[in-house]
Amino acid sequence: MSEDITPMLQAARKASRSLNSMTDEQRSVIITDVADSLVQSMALILEANQKDLSLMSPSNPKYDRLALTPDRIKGIASDTRHVAGLPSPLGPIERKVLTNGLALTKQAVPFGVIGVIYEARPNVSADVFALCFKVGNAVVLKGGSDAAHSNAAIVGVIHDVLKKHGVDTAAATLLPSTREATAQLLQARGPVDLLIPRGSRALIDRVREDARIPVIETGAGVCHTYIDHSADIEMATAIVNNGKTRRVSVCNALDCAIVHESQLTNLAAIVAPLVENNVVIWADAQAYAALSNRYPADLLRHAAEEQFGTEFLDYAMSIKTVKSVEEAIGHINRYGSGHSEAIVTADECSAALFRRDVDAACVYVNAPTSFTDGAQFGLGAEIGISTQKLHARGPMALREITTYKWLIDGNGQTRP
Repeated sequence: MSEDITPMLQAARKASRSLNSMTDEQRSVIITDVADSLVQSMALILEANQKDLSLMSPSNPKYDRLALTPDRIKGIASDTRHVAGLPSPLGPIERKVLTNGLALTKQAVPFGVIGVIYEARPNVSADVFALCFKVGNAVVLKGGSDAAHSNAAIVGVIHDVLKKHGVDTAAATLLPSTREATAQLLQARGPVDLLIPRGSRALIDRVREDARIPVIETGAGVCHTYIDHSADIEMATAIVNNGKTRRVSVCNALDCAIVHESQLTNLAAIVAPLVENNVVIWADAQAYAALSNRYPADLLRHAAEEQFGTEFLDYAMSIKTVKSVEEAIGHINRYGSGHSEAIVTADECSAALFRRDVDAACVYVNAPTSFTDGAQFGLGAEIGISTQKLHARGPMALREITTYKWLIDGNGQTRP
């Protein structure tokens, strides 16, 4: 029989109320202490991570996301420290006085309890805690079994710091890494105010379809880069290579290069750096002909319909040939996931059209989609990248994990 997580969720709700009495300065001191403790506990965290890695094949696309290194832990700590130093979004957003004398204040407040379901991404444990705690939210973490040891080690560090400062450790609640715990969390209407899934399309679809509490969809990224007729070839080469190979397992990685037919003569040069990482290219008929005998035969394949709209999360990508920027935009809006899209162009008309008509959270001109990241956007870290349009869109950080309430001050007024 599976463990009932209801007491854990109720404890998180109780902890969330206690956070309301803390000042921003107090919360920031604790977050900074967590950042320092992550570095100080590096050996412990790496040992736990190695246990998880030993159970996963290095060929698994999730392996890179799961793997922690000293530099990655330092990076997580740096992002956590950055969050501590950010200004709090809590407080008045808007003030006005009505003609009847009522004074209205629209004030940003915490959601209360935020649940996050994620897969083999142990960094999420620290990132999400820092962001939620900064604005007074308790967080319920539901990591996957692939990262169970890593998540437990990181949350253990967080709990040690919270205890030291006299804060209820239920403010960072780590659920069992079981399917049963996920099923219960999806039904936790009442104890949990908001649920955010981070992971594969299958995970996000399940959460969206089965949850009985509000959900913000994040994660799945089918990202394109369109090489326009006027694109600088050296720039296009660098952008495609960085977008595809910087980290293939992340949601902002390039999945499909779209090439204006006038650039087919330059296509082999543009994709040449990809050979170093053995990137498999699924090319449409025109692109295949342009690359035949100019790209390694064992890495070049004929694209079928299913290769367009695929989030590869691996050293693989597709190429689509188009006759115009309008056709490129049409392809993106059909096959994209609303995450991040890019154009390489020297034509301001093409850039303006792309900015206006591409339906995505992040639209780039002459830069790779790999920049879609909360830290890169100056947000400190991110709780996820929203691909929907309700409440939040793009990298979600402090502002996006608050809601608001209206405060109305009167002087005895009555409504006629």
